[in-house]
Amino acid sequence: MTYEHSLTFAQKLDQEDPLRHFRDRFHIPARDNKPLTYLCGNSLGLQPKSVRAALDQELLTWQNLGVEGWFEQTESAEQPWLGYHNTCKQALGQIIGAEPSEVCPMNALTVNLHLLLASFYRPTEKKYKILTIKGDFPSDQYALETHIKHHGLKPADTLVEIAPHADDSLIHTTDIQKAIAEQADSLALIWMSGLNYYTGQVYNMAAIAETAQQHCIPVGFDLAHAIGNVPLRLHDWGVDFATWCSYKYLNGGPGAVSGVFVHQKHHEQNLPRLAGWWGYREDRRFDMTPGFLPAPGADGWQVSTPNILALAAHRAAIAITAEAGIVALRRKSEQLTGYLEYILTPFDEIQILTPDDPNQRGCQLSLLVRKNGRTLFEFLTKQGIIGDWREPDCIRLAPVPLYNTFEDVYRVGETLEQFYRTTR
Repeated sequence: MTYEHSLTFAQKLDQEDPLRHFRDRFHIPARDNKPLTYLCGNSLGLQPKSVRAALDQELLTWQNLGVEGWFEQTESAEQPWLGYHNTCKQALGQIIGAEPSEVCPMNALTVNLHLLLASFYRPTEKKYKILTIKGDFPSDQYALETHIKHHGLKPADTLVEIAPHADDSLIHTTDIQKAIAEQADSLALIWMSGLNYYTGQVYNMAAIAETAQQHCIPVGFDLAHAIGNVPLRLHDWGVDFATWCSYKYLNGGPGAVSGVFVHQKHHEQNLPRLAGWWGYREDRRFDMTPGFLPAPGADGWQVSTPNILALAAHRAAIAITAEAGIVALRRKSEQLTGYLEYILTPFDEIQILTPDDPNQRGCQLSLLVRKNGRTLFEFLTKQGIIGDWREPDCIRLAPVPLYNTFEDVYRVGETLEQFYRTTR
């Protein structure tokens, strides 16, 4: 697409956008009765208008049925709580490219990571190392360190960290594949983000999973910034396991319920796990007998009674993403980020850290601003453009195709011009 830096051009693209009506299904934050330019969906997605009714429905069920809400189906309680999580599986499977039995909404991301590591990190005397990305999200680092120490090992001797290249600050797929091959005899696990939270780089998960399979090493991905953002085919890629949060691109609300993926090739294996009552076979759960019998599929990794109100918001939100379809969302996302890249090009003070290859990025562009970066960020915020600041000099902007517009992107350029006219 050939872009133009004009309001008329941006508005024309918005008028031609087949997904434009989805914006009306979200509450757009406002200040002084003017809608903000919200480009922070990579941190917290916006509230779908359907969420309030979904929550009210379950509050009404609780009000009218009390504990019987777990079992009764009535005109006002269409879905008993006991199997509520099942109503999210079809949409989740569609979004991440998985069978419904391979996914389960539950817990929070780091809790799920601990549960999955208990099953998939099984170090031996010879194969005990974990390959990961240097500087990956802190919670992931802490979880890996915890399990390494739990097995009586030292992180310094156990973690194989792939560092970014000095010239572009990015992780190259070939470096990951080379490290897997070189360390194959001692690797017990590969765990890394599918999309880097800081740089916005999408890793080639398919290629990484294929290399891992060649060396019989289990591989898992943190999809916090990838789910609902980029196309995923976890089942076809042969990824062993994954977890994510749903409050970014899935718009599930602050601290929203997470989810897990466990490939069906592991469903019949008697993998060790940190068992809990809700992961027990549903048909015998109320027998209350000792001896854990896991529920089939990913459901067997559940531990605690689900938060129904969180699941209600989750179900309402992911239904919108599934309806729009990841293919259409991805097409618009590439156009939005392409337009944002075009808008940013004239500003020499700004370096785009995120790869310019659309296959290596999602909605987010990370901007390095070496001079007056914090001042610029505060100016953008004051002008109603909501992004995200990361120390020491990075502004993250993420035009989300479900609710952002090309005019939003155009406003970024206008505001940057206003800022640099007064500071140059």
